[in-house]
This record gives sequence, structure tokens and C-alpha cells, in this order.
Amino acid sequence: MTKEDIYIRENSSPLSDALEWLERETNLRTNHARMLSGSIQGGLLQMISKMIQPDNILEIGTFTGYSAICLASGLSNTGTLDALEKNDELEPLIREAVSRAGLTDRICLHFGDAIEILPTLEKCYQLVFIDANKREYSTYYDLVVDKVPSGGIILADNVLWDGKVYQDNVPKDAQTREILDFNKKIKEDERVENIILPLRDGINIIRKL
Repeated sequence: MTKEDIYIRENSSPLSDALEWLERETNLRTNHARMLSGSIQGGLLQMISKMIQPDNILEIGTFTGYSAICLASGLSNTGTLDALEKNDELEPLIREAVSRAGLTDRICLHFGDAIEILPTLEKCYQLVFIDANKREYSTYYDLVVDKVPSGGIILADNVLWDGKVYQDNVPKDAQTREILDFNKKIKEDERVENIILPLRDGINIIRKL
């Protein structure tokens, strides 16, 4: 953690005990703890959700559930969050974290391929968070954009891709190419307006017009 991160964390509202527990357990029980949203990004997700107070939230890629818990904290009194995750080996950890956060009745977990699951979801989502397979970002977007009403928000994580997208010699790997294509697609989509926030690995904040 950088000095800047430490300062921001120390001078921002603390997140819940359940999230602190989940951060520790993610580091202990998984091999990809860097994928965790963390307190700074998690705080932003929580703040956006609380401002919107959505009835329905959709999360594509929940990892160990940290971001889902942050997002769910802003749900309306009767709201629910649908969280999609491909790796079902994480289910016990996710469910324990959700239980510790007191959100068992508010977060619905779906395990499997998001591209197969998304067409089966018939809700209208006021807030969507995309943070799954980078090679499929554009496909996820195409599958969810019509489920989002005017004024709804779509958040896409990792859109700066460790700086690869703006290097002089842009790498040609499939993930980098897709992130480039996705960002271009959003910029050119007349149905939305957007701003890329350089927080952590970049968040594309997209608002449906």
C-alpha cells in the first residue's frame, strides 16, 4: 500500500468489520488477492450506490464478494443485488462474508458463465458493475445496456489495464485489445455519457441518457 493509499484510507470513513474480515481472508485463502476491490475503490462503490439507492444492482464478477457488499450497502429498503461469479470454488467464502455483512437476503449469487446467465435476468438495473473476463467486456455491455434505465449507471473496472492502453507501443494481447475496443465503444455510444476515473486500475463511469 502506498503512502497515498494509507493517507486516503486514514482520512476516509471506515468500511465495515465484515469487509475488514473479508480482506484478511481473501489474502489468506486465495491466490489472487490483488483482484480485491479494497477499501478505497470499495468506498467509492458504496458512495455511488448510496447516492443512487437502486432497487436492483447487477455485478458481473464478484470474486470473493467485497465489491458486492459495498454496492449492496446502498440498496433501497426492498432492493436486491444479483452477483455473477464463474469460480464456484469461492462460494463458501463469499457466502460467509455476505452473512457476516447481514446481507444474505439482499445478495443473490449466480455461479456460471455470465454470458449465459445475463439473458436469463429480466430485471431493470439502476446500477451495474462490470469486473469479470476482460476479453468479454463489450459482450457484457451489449447484454446489459438495455436492462439499464435512463439515468442508470454502469461501472466498468480495470479500463486503464495497468497503463497498457496508453503505452506508445500498445501490447497486442487479447485482453488489452478488448479493453481498448471497449473504451472506444463506450465513447462512441450515443446512448450514454462517460468519464474514466483514474482510481486504481481505472473505472469507466457510464451514465445511460
